[in-house]
Order: sequence, then C-alpha cells, then structure tokens
Amino acid sequence: MAHQSEEIEHKKFVDYKDVQYLRMFMNPHAKILAKKRTNVQASRQREIALAIKRARFMGLLPYLAA
Repeated sequence: MAHQSEEIEHKKFVDYKDVQYLRMFMNPHAKILAKKRTNVQASRQREIALAIKRARFMGLLPYLAA
C-alpha cells in the first residue's frame, strides 16, 4: 500500500500485467487509491485506474479482498 511519505517509482508505461506495480495503488481492501494519496498527475491516475480494471477483468487482480 502506498502512503504519502513513500515515493512511488513512476514508470513511463503502465502495464496491466505488472501486478506488483499496480498493487501499490490499491489499498488492502482492493480499492483504487485516490490521486491525493498517490501523488500522481490526473492523466497518470487515469492510466493506472484503467490498467487496474483491465487486470481485474483478466483475473490478475481481485475485485474484492478476501
């Protein structure tokens, strides 16, 4: 989980198959963290959200934490 004090490595391309990177933008309950928490630009936040949704659809990430 990403906290405001942590620095997240920002990649040039957000890939839906990079599950470890996408998990940094999700809380333990598998919800997407807000832009305010992740400190990323709005365009990057949209790319991350889309990648998380694609990974969920493909079964790589959970919709809900068990």
